[in-house]
Amino acid sequence: MNISVIGAGGWGTTLAILLAARKEDVTLWTERREYFDEMLTRHENPTFLPGVRLPDSIRITTDLEEAAARREMVVLAVPSQFLRSVLERISPRLLGEAVLVNVAKGIEQTTLMTMSEVLRDVFPGLRPTRIVTLSGPSHAEEVSRGIPTAVVAACTELDTARGVQRTFGTRAFRVYVSGDIRGVELGGALKNVIAVGAGISDGVGFGDNTKAAIMTRGMAEIIRLGVALGARQETFSGLSGMGDLIVTCMSRHSRNRYVGEEVGKGRTLGDVLSSMKMVAEGVETTRSAVELARRLSVELPIAAQVYKVLFEGKNPNDATADLMSRDMKEEV
Repeated sequence: MNISVIGAGGWGTTLAILLAARKEDVTLWTERREYFDEMLTRHENPTFLPGVRLPDSIRITTDLEEAAARREMVVLAVPSQFLRSVLERISPRLLGEAVLVNVAKGIEQTTLMTMSEVLRDVFPGLRPTRIVTLSGPSHAEEVSRGIPTAVVAACTELDTARGVQRTFGTRAFRVYVSGDIRGVELGGALKNVIAVGAGISDGVGFGDNTKAAIMTRGMAEIIRLGVALGARQETFSGLSGMGDLIVTCMSRHSRNRYVGEEVGKGRTLGDVLSSMKMVAEGVETTRSAVELARRLSVELPIAAQVYKVLFEGKNPNDATADLMSRDMKEEV
């Protein structure tokens, strides 16, 4: 199959390697000339995936139209806040009937759209049956080294999701399918907000009890907002919900947890973000989640306190005290 991966960060590069190992015809697009030169000369992506060799069969390009044209499948591995600007540079005519597989986990901050909604907004004639979201607990650092991983491919048309399942599935990368693309997208995006909160807890020096409470009550918030936005509740108990929440709150690879941890230690958000090469999607998704909750009158106490710590400079200990002193209630 002729496949392009748009975005040569850690995850995009990893998926290109995985697909090339399956003998697919793979093109990897990067916008940055310096990354292109590094990958071409060193046969690895030293900035985002050091130490992992790029197969010689992967074509690398900085030409977006070349990457998008006449492909059977296009994998969109661009951070959520930049996806629209990349898509707007691609002619729908070039895409033809390609299946579009989004792997970004976020909510567009300016429009509060999920990534599949952004795709349909940029390409009004695009059928939902051509849009797939691939999500789940899947750090590039592990997948690229063949560590067993399971994810879910979601589409309104299960046959399309099954096509992605067959294309990506290996003995170390198991792909399930779901018809609830809404739930899969929201689970992948909203868990990042809770992971920032878990990181703040780590930075302050709280223990496992605290993190367990944040994760569990955080999942309750994800479900409340997700269901209000039209997702199926049961989706959040799967890989794209609870699975991704666990790994993002616990892993040393988690950028969102790291941002929270550093803020919890006393660094400013701006200082933390400026020191990172990769994008922590949970920062902007926190803004989106809090605004969606306001519009829909959904209670998100943890997300609200994460917002105040990140963007209003609230002391994490004060945020914790406010959460712990809320009115007593049943666990729901």
